Amino acid sequence: MKNLIDYSEFIKIEIRVGTIISAEINNQLQKPSVILKIDFGEYIGIKKSSAQLTKNYNSEQLIHKQIAAVINFPEKQIGNLISEVLVLGFPDENGDPILISPDKKVANGGRLY
Repeated sequence: MKNLIDYSEFIKIEIRVGTIISAEINNQLQKPSVILKIDFGEYIGIKKSSAQLTKNYNSEQLIHKQIAAVINFPEKQIGNLISEVLVLGFPDENGDPILISPDKKVANGGRLY
């Protein structure tokens, strides 16, 4: 195996579940993206992110969807938006993201372990 890490390194990454409460198409970037507002529960709150999801999702499909995101990376400027979290997904056959989502509803803010 390549790049083995200790478990203590893995637990530094906070992967949490949140529910998308708004999704707006942003066509002002070279690659169209979706600006997401994600509710991570009372303790973490609502965070923004930008993700290139337009190939596999429309805005209506994203609303109320629970997704996984890294919440403890530094904020990142993406076009005219400060992205506060990194939404996680796997590439489809064309390399476009498919979001990671629990198969049952869970409490917002829950941590992946």
